[in-house]
Amino acid sequence: MFIDKAKIFVKAGNGGNGSIHFRREKYVAAGGPDGGDGGKGGNVVLKVDPSMTTLMDFKYKKKYAAPNGMDGVGKRQKGKSGEDVIVKVPQGTIVRDYESGRIIADMSEPDKELVIARGGNGGWGNAHFATAVRQTPNFAKNGQKGGEREITLELKLLADVGLAGFPNVGKSTLLSRTTKADPKIANYHFTTLEPNLGVVDLGDHRSFVMADIPGLIEGASEGVGLGHEFLKHIERTRVLIHVVDVSGIEGRDPIEDFDIINEELVKYAPELEDRLQIVAANKTDIITDEEVYKAFVAEMEKRGYTVFSISAATGKGVDELMKYTYEELSKLPPAVVFESEMNIDEEEFILDDVGFEISRDGDAYVVSGSWIEAVGGGINFDDNESLQFFQRALLNKGVIDALVEAGVQEGDTVIIGDLKFDFVY
Repeated sequence: MFIDKAKIFVKAGNGGNGSIHFRREKYVAAGGPDGGDGGKGGNVVLKVDPSMTTLMDFKYKKKYAAPNGMDGVGKRQKGKSGEDVIVKVPQGTIVRDYESGRIIADMSEPDKELVIARGGNGGWGNAHFATAVRQTPNFAKNGQKGGEREITLELKLLADVGLAGFPNVGKSTLLSRTTKADPKIANYHFTTLEPNLGVVDLGDHRSFVMADIPGLIEGASEGVGLGHEFLKHIERTRVLIHVVDVSGIEGRDPIEDFDIINEELVKYAPELEDRLQIVAANKTDIITDEEVYKAFVAEMEKRGYTVFSISAATGKGVDELMKYTYEELSKLPPAVVFESEMNIDEEEFILDDVGFEISRDGDAYVVSGSWIEAVGGGINFDDNESLQFFQRALLNKGVIDALVEAGVQEGDTVIIGDLKFDFVY
């Protein structure tokens, strides 16, 4: 089954907590702090796998979570970092933020990697907080939370050439004759219900990728039938071979068919109006009305199109069409790459050591942010030095000023992570 769209949830690992530990050795009456740091949480990484041709794997697995970092231990031993989780996607996959719909990345380059959810940093052990006046810090810093996000994966095929046209005009036959692709072929409308890719090899290291896009119908740009599902796979193609049935066996007007398909293409993506089109007048081996055929060729040439009279079934004119297509491709720039619309490294779900925000939960003021929650999580409220460190951290990072600006009053409840306390200024 060809699956070209999927929604998944990604969650990076949390950083391990720093350790509160003191040296305990024989003949050492009062060993100093030696708590180790926590390990970093694992990342979730998207990686292009050129061998994949569909998003089928994501139909069954929709959640990808990396392991947390391990907590630090005594003797300044750092916790083990969580392993990265590699999620393989087909080449040509567009990654979007599910909530906003903005493009995060275009995975169109072979072996491209993208850290889509960054693991949390490990917390500091109490050894980090020892000073000349604070020799036995009885607190540490918790690890930061890993990033998480719902994303949409959308596959837009990376093909140099797209075969466009109504159903049953011979696109699948043309693809099977010119490549090693094996599409289903039969004399029925909508035989092709999924795109097929094939490599046209002309020898002498001359080749290009061609896609048989399922047949379009009038109204496809508005989503009639499977219009949108088909049209998006034409967006990257550099050349369109517009296959038209000129045999007349179904009593259709080939000029009208040509215009309908072009209208749907432009409605869906206006930039397709400027995409190079080569016209393949197909089924010339079974023409029933020579005048209709001649009128079509004359009209296309009048409009400036290059027309190849072919028979995909017998191979007539096909080699000439493929060679001309390659020559035109060699003059064109590379395939379309979709620009990123957001920088996830600047988004709040990617950890920021100094970032925080203040919101309201009823009468309480909630301070959220990976750094501040990690600091608050390791505080020992029964230890004066720990409380003093926490208060200085809030003051130095601007949290106190931000709370006052937000309207907090003496005695109001402040929530930071799992901590809840009364504000005292």
